[in-house]
Amino acid sequence: MEDTFSFTPEEREEAIALYSRLREELGASLLPDDVEKVRAQLTSLMERQMIHRDVFGLSPILTALQTANIIVEEIGLKRDAVLAVLLRAAVEQGHLSIEEVGGRYGEAVARILHGLDRIQQLYKKNPVVESENFRNLLLSFAEDMRVILIMIADRVNLMRHIRDTLNPEAKQEVSQEAAYLYAPLAHKLGLYKLKSELEDLSLKYLEHDAYYMIREKLSATKASRDAYIERFIKPIEEKLHAAGLKFHMKGRTKSIHSIWQKMKKQKCGFEGIYDLFAIRVIIECDEAATEKLTHTREVMQCWQAYSIVTDMYQPNPKRLRDWLSVPKSNGYESLHITVLGPEQKWVEVQIRTERMDEIAERGVAAHWRYKGVKGETGLDEWLTGIRSMLENANGMEAMDQFKMDLYEDEVFVFTPRGDLYKFPAGATVLDFAYHIHSKLGNQCTGGRINGRIVPFRQQLQSGDQVEILTAANQKPRQEWLNIAKTSRAKSKIRLALKETQAKEGLFAKEMLERKFKNHKIELEESIMAQVIKKMGYRVVTDFYKQIADGVLDVNDVMEKYVEIREGEKTITGDNVARSAEEFVLDDSKMGPNAVVNDDVLVIDRNLKGLDYRLARCCSPIYGDSVFGFVTINGGIKIHRTDCPNAAELRRRYGYRIVKARWSGKGSSQYSITLRVVGTDDIGIVNNLTSIISRDEKLVLRSINIDSHDGLFSGNLVVMLDATSRLEALIKKLRGVRGVKNVERI
Repeated sequence: MEDTFSFTPEEREEAIALYSRLREELGASLLPDDVEKVRAQLTSLMERQMIHRDVFGLSPILTALQTANIIVEEIGLKRDAVLAVLLRAAVEQGHLSIEEVGGRYGEAVARILHGLDRIQQLYKKNPVVESENFRNLLLSFAEDMRVILIMIADRVNLMRHIRDTLNPEAKQEVSQEAAYLYAPLAHKLGLYKLKSELEDLSLKYLEHDAYYMIREKLSATKASRDAYIERFIKPIEEKLHAAGLKFHMKGRTKSIHSIWQKMKKQKCGFEGIYDLFAIRVIIECDEAATEKLTHTREVMQCWQAYSIVTDMYQPNPKRLRDWLSVPKSNGYESLHITVLGPEQKWVEVQIRTERMDEIAERGVAAHWRYKGVKGETGLDEWLTGIRSMLENANGMEAMDQFKMDLYEDEVFVFTPRGDLYKFPAGATVLDFAYHIHSKLGNQCTGGRINGRIVPFRQQLQSGDQVEILTAANQKPRQEWLNIAKTSRAKSKIRLALKETQAKEGLFAKEMLERKFKNHKIELEESIMAQVIKKMGYRVVTDFYKQIADGVLDVNDVMEKYVEIREGEKTITGDNVARSAEEFVLDDSKMGPNAVVNDDVLVIDRNLKGLDYRLARCCSPIYGDSVFGFVTINGGIKIHRTDCPNAAELRRRYGYRIVKARWSGKGSSQYSITLRVVGTDDIGIVNNLTSIISRDEKLVLRSINIDSHDGLFSGNLVVMLDATSRLEALIKKLRGVRGVKNVERI
């Protein structure tokens, strides 16, 4: 549980000292009333018991002062960043709004606090921080570069003050973030001193035994190491002075983390590591000379010093590192060489100017005064661009206008477990689903972004936490290719569509073959090819897809097949195929008393001995005006007189047409399909189905409704017994609010 904040005597004494140092360092960068406003703000919150210690038991005011001193002394940040650090606890604990900060201290301070708040929101998603993607997302969320620098300094300060008595899990988490996230960021920015400190402190808690073993070994060998350094540099100093160079030299012991990494890499103990320290030769140049001293002359002096060192000690050419000719992308410039010193020990020597040393120690901040260099691509190039911007805009004042837009073409999103993935801008939930797994994509029905349900066409935004919703009966559709943005998702959708089409085509073909076999009709591929062509299909797969979707009736295909195979036949006994157009009634054969046969087929449910079926193309029901059509196998199909195929049947096969009428009452149940179109609204489907369910003599067999751009359209398949009931149903459906049209198809 959080404790209300109050200073201990030791904390108060340290806070006063830090506060005085800050005021001295900031000097003229502070506005006249900054100090009084901040002091009044914090004093008021403390007096009202509104500031609490953090989860580590540290006092937030003292922590803020410690962090502020780090960003001023180690990085070089000024007024806006310091005020943001000092006010951060009050904002995070809800006692001061970012808008209030902007009004009292300026928009730059508010912008920094907003960036810090956004990063806090990211941490609430439980991210996996050991990834390059999270590092990049952190940068894109920061908005202002000072936010990242403050985060690094804050983590350094936290690592300095957490104690061994803390919760081991808390120590592990903080240390892992320092090692995997903040140390690499410090390295990217060239903050090598802070980077080394973060690595050493994280090793202290992650590899406790290794850290203390190396520290004790270093302490035990310090005296002999210092003596060796003195013997090594003394002759070099004499030669450099003789050459007229102004310089100073120092020996630097490698960091504990660096030694541990070497021990693991070389698979040896501490005693097996020979290059425990490096000698640094720093060529001096005063402020007045710095502007006149060109980069070329600096490089020449470094190479001159290199020549002197290698003349005295044998160099290892494989260990030469020339970052003078081609500096590192973060601006680091130096010349590294390993030489064989006294007692046959290898010693690393680093040669650089004071300007280069300051860049090496303070990283990006040192470039406010010195000219930077072009970097590589991506993040490193962008960080180098920051340096140039800072130089050309008079140092840190340029930070006030700085906005981060490195990742404007990319978005980073979380899984519910905290894993982080990168997508191009404009990517959708569907892209995310296919990125995780093909099956997840194929069954995707939508998603849940930050707890809110969205359709799968919803575009992703950086920082979103995405969960995929699926349904077992969902399958990819052609229009998904227009929704997906990534090539990975598109290729998986195409593959799924191809597999689905193949399965449906195989199913349709098997169904067709089974139907032919049941009717004892032998199926020949050559004739079927003619049928497919005659029915207007250029691609065989399209033909079978229409059958699988129920658009094409298998019975119609079978009739067409038999027709092509046997040719058109009349129902007379001579079996000579003749066109209906050639048929002329011979009146001479009819006597004066001859009566034209005007028989009518009476359709009744009790009709025996006659094979008749209701045509599927128009689905006639009791009460419809109908006619009969004699098929080639002797059966009769009943069509409505307004059937779409009626005109063609009369023109080509008039001799097969027989009159027909209904008999008795409509006691049978007939299947009819109604096309309904209207305005998409909540409850519209329920309103339609409730009308049908209230009528005991109506049965709803299926309903299929699609919605698009605020409208819906669909088909209702209903079982009923007569046209009178159909007309009544259509009238009721047309009366439903939002329904635009109802028609029988």
